[in-house]
Amino acid sequence: MKIILNQDVPNLGEEGDVCVVKDGYARNYLLPTGAAVLYNNENLAIFKSRAAAIEKRKLAKREASASLKSQLDNVTLKLIVSASHTGRLFGSVTSLMIQEELAKLGYNIERKRIEVASHTIKQVGMYSARIHLYENASSVIKLEVLSEAEQKAAERAAAKAAKEAEEAAAKAAREAAEAEAAAAAAEAEAAPAEEEAAEAPAAAEEN
Repeated sequence: MKIILNQDVPNLGEEGDVCVVKDGYARNYLLPTGAAVLYNNENLAIFKSRAAAIEKRKLAKREASASLKSQLDNVTLKLIVSASHTGRLFGSVTSLMIQEELAKLGYNIERKRIEVASHTIKQVGMYSARIHLYENASSVIKLEVLSEAEQKAAERAAAKAAKEAEEAAAKAAREAAEAEAAAAAAEAEAAPAEEEAAEAPAAAEEN
C-alpha cells in the first residue's frame, strides 16, 4: 500500500515521505494512529502545501539531533546487574535498563531507538550501545556493567570508612577540647602565683 507519512516513523521514513508498506502494517498501525495517510491526489496536494513548514521542522530536528549527539557521545552509564563471583552475568543488559538510566540523566530516548547487543554482554566490564537519532545520525554511549554484589560490598566499605573517619574526627575534637580546657585550668592556677610575684617588689620597697 502506498502512503504518505504524517510524522517521522523510525526505520521507515520522515514526515512527508511517500512509502510503500504492507497492507496490514498500514491498516493496523500507520493509518489508525495517524502516523500516515493514504497516497492520493488530495493528500498529496495537502502535503505539497505544507512542504515549507515540513522542511523547517526537519531543519530544527537536525539541529536538535546534532546537539543531542554531542552530549550523548560523552555519556557513560553505570549498569548494576546480578553477577557471579567471577563476574559472569545472571541476567542481561536490556534497552529498557539503558532507557531508564538515560532518563535519570534527563535524556528521554525511545526504547526502539536504543540498539544494544545484549547477547555479547556476558561479563562485567565496559561495553557500548548505539542510540539512533534523527535521519542517519546516531550516537554511541559507553556502558559500565558492574556486579550488584561487588557494588554493595563497595558501598558498605565506603560507609564503614566514612563512619570511622567521622568517629576519628569526633575523637580528635574531644581531645582538642580537653587539651584546651587543661591549658585554661593551668593558666588559672598560675595566675595567683604571678600576682604574688608581681606584688613582692612593691612590698619590699615599702619596708
